[in-house]
Amino acid sequence: MGTCTAVRRPKAVRLSLGECAHVVLAWRADGLSFTIKGLVTSLTALLCLTTFANIVSSGAFPAVLPDIARTAALADWQLGIVAGAFGFARMVADIPLGLFLTRNLRRALWIGPLVLLTGGLCVTAGGGFATIVFGRLLMGVGQALSMVAGLTAILRFQAGTNLASALAAYELSAMIGMLGGAALIGTLPSHLAWDTAFLLACAPQLIAVCAVPKLLAALPAQRGAADSPIVARAAPAVAPASPPALRAGRPSLAPLVFAAGGLVALTYSTLEQFVVPLRGSREFGLERAGVARLFMVQQIFDIAALIPTGMLADRRGAARVLPGILLLMAAANAMIGFGALPVVVAGCALFGLSMSGWMLPLTLLRRDTEPERIAWRTGLYRVCVDGGIFLGPFLSGILGMRLAGLLPALSTTALAITALLLLTRARSSGTMTVHG
Repeated sequence: MGTCTAVRRPKAVRLSLGECAHVVLAWRADGLSFTIKGLVTSLTALLCLTTFANIVSSGAFPAVLPDIARTAALADWQLGIVAGAFGFARMVADIPLGLFLTRNLRRALWIGPLVLLTGGLCVTAGGGFATIVFGRLLMGVGQALSMVAGLTAILRFQAGTNLASALAAYELSAMIGMLGGAALIGTLPSHLAWDTAFLLACAPQLIAVCAVPKLLAALPAQRGAADSPIVARAAPAVAPASPPALRAGRPSLAPLVFAAGGLVALTYSTLEQFVVPLRGSREFGLERAGVARLFMVQQIFDIAALIPTGMLADRRGAARVLPGILLLMAAANAMIGFGALPVVVAGCALFGLSMSGWMLPLTLLRRDTEPERIAWRTGLYRVCVDGGIFLGPFLSGILGMRLAGLLPALSTTALAITALLLLTRARSSGTMTVHG
């Protein structure tokens, strides 16, 4: 029986979608017996379980936004703050959490799920606008702490041949959690109050809390001072020894990569946290279950396209695939922002396809950056992405439903321009021939 093995690179392990795709699909008929342990260790399995449990509430929240607006009598600008608070907390917490995790990984694995659970309880406590915002801020910090702690654990203790497969499993567990949250909130009775429904969607977080003791038992002993923050430890593994663009003295792609990552995040959060739920409820008269089904369409196509997109990026080159992904996202953004309901459904499917390439900007950034600068640039990239996640719903709320089409129109144009600039730079610099 074939053995599923991690793909070995001659120089370094690269944390790209394409790498993950090859890990999942690479089979060798070499006469060896297949073992799950060779692919996913108990540590990775527990991290995936806790990540899935923690993410379910994030997949459920957008579907209850219209109900929150109605029952709490929130204006559009207040709703934008409620939706954007989650991303704002992540953006502010990125760098401090990286420093905290340097020597406090075990504490972080405990604290993250507890803070996330506390935030969910605050959101559903029946308080007013301030209480809901505070709860969303706590949920943002808790999820950031849990996710970064999980990635840190994988990068520290799974740095062998199974690293890429562990990262692929970790990412997939988060995506399935998002889909599970949308499915769960969509199956609950529509007459159920939004706070009760969302509290039920937060219930899987108890699984993450209960799994922490086993997770800590599976965690190898830390090496103390030798450990460093996530981005610093990732640098030797993901940064090329001599980026081709820099060797030739060409301008860096970093500004365009930052723009692409920020625009993808802004577009994603605008659609998920504002446009889809509010257009669905106010313009199309959809109940909570109908809004949830729109998100399920997106997540299903996202998961289905993950492996093919990674394979395509490996074979054709990330610099060639990313412009197409951005153009596809621009088209989907316009369809969701301005189309009738059937067009919106098709746009959600296309948007899910485009989200399968959300890691490609980071892949280009790592390959365009010297090893000694990868930690700094990766940190800036994370702030840029989480800033986009915050600004999307926040600006949408400020603009209100009467100007709700303005932000999708601007982001569609910006995505298309960025895609064309990346394509032009790739052709002029010869990056089109660089694969993976």
